[in-house]
Amino acid sequence: MENNQSERGLKKVLTPLMLWGLGVGYVISGMYFGWNLGLEKGGTLGLGIAVFFIMIMYITFSLCYTELACAIPKAGGAFDYTTKALGKQFGFIAGMAQIIEFVFAPPAIAFGIGAYFHLLYPSLPIIGTAIFCYFLFTALNIIGVKASASFELFITIVAVVELLIFSGFTLPHFKIENLTTNSFPHGIEGIFMAIPFAIWFFLGLEGIANVAEETINPQKNITIGFASAMITLVILASLTFISAVGVAGWEAVVFDASGKISDSPLPLAIKHIPAMGDVFFHLLVWIGLFGFVASFNGLLLAAGRATYEFGKSGNAPSFLGKVHPKFKTPAPALIFNMGIGIIALFTGKTGEIITVATFGALSLYILSSISYFVLKRKMPEMERPFKAPFYPIAPVLALTIAAISLLAMTYYNSTLALIYFTVLAISFAGYKLYYRK
Repeated sequence: MENNQSERGLKKVLTPLMLWGLGVGYVISGMYFGWNLGLEKGGTLGLGIAVFFIMIMYITFSLCYTELACAIPKAGGAFDYTTKALGKQFGFIAGMAQIIEFVFAPPAIAFGIGAYFHLLYPSLPIIGTAIFCYFLFTALNIIGVKASASFELFITIVAVVELLIFSGFTLPHFKIENLTTNSFPHGIEGIFMAIPFAIWFFLGLEGIANVAEETINPQKNITIGFASAMITLVILASLTFISAVGVAGWEAVVFDASGKISDSPLPLAIKHIPAMGDVFFHLLVWIGLFGFVASFNGLLLAAGRATYEFGKSGNAPSFLGKVHPKFKTPAPALIFNMGIGIIALFTGKTGEIITVATFGALSLYILSSISYFVLKRKMPEMERPFKAPFYPIAPVLALTIAAISLLAMTYYNSTLALIYFTVLAISFAGYKLYYRK
């Protein structure tokens, strides 16, 4: 059975350390850009409160999702769990939400990579650089998951060290008044408007589950990967938020010298430290690119597995469920996702792309949490190598915060919500016709 799988399916090559690298790598670009857009919506306090509750959601959700991933170690992640718990129709919706999250997050990150390179070399076009990254890292993921994961581990470690160095340089210049000045400009409303950007700090962590079929001893190692990645990300998010805003206030890491909203909060913070010269600024930008590349490469990997599982299960055109005959990677799914991502790039709207990806993520979290409850009740005998503690408190918290966040985002982003739910509805209608056929 194992030999047959290795010939026709995905190879089992991932270790716990590689899973940590993937889990942190999926997310770490969220420390380098994107989150600062939430400061413009809610100020320091508004975004801070949103981040606090989103942290609780991710910690509790990760515990439950780890249990599901260990019990059902399939590349489809939420799609497989929801199908098993709620049936094929809800499984399709969960799978589409997951694909929307993983396919729309990379173009936002690619745009950030282009913006950082443009800071260093103004002659380089942002879109052109982003498209080049798509071709380069899609090719890397086609060559093999082990090569991609090993590369991911290296650049993730560099990106983590860079954030620690950034905090080391900025924290000595921290002033409490920089956190409290104009900290709540839009009141309670600002908390809800900042939710998508609080989620951006952690979005993508659940992608660890999508490489379960390629993990050595997934029932044990997925647990280690989720736990170690979550702890690392909570520490890094807290450090980055406090150290960046504490230098000169939230406006300093949102608006550049011309008054435009910036995708480069950490370089903006460094510019407010007099002792830091251009050399360190350029060094920060260069090393900061490792964080972008880590998330971009990791999310391409996770998105490929999600789309692959969709095609393999018959919920999408069957060619998406094929693997490369030589490299044993989901090459057609990776190339298809690249095409969608490049189209999204041309909108040029980072904040909107982040918000669409977040709609997908929250839908996934809600359906996965409901599936967790259903499987506990329907299949108590199912083997669960890892059992989430604090049941039922943990899944109730995860489900409640995710549901409130989705409602708030729908209210404050009604146009994007309409686009997102329309895409889901059209996809579901197509699925029903295709499935019947």
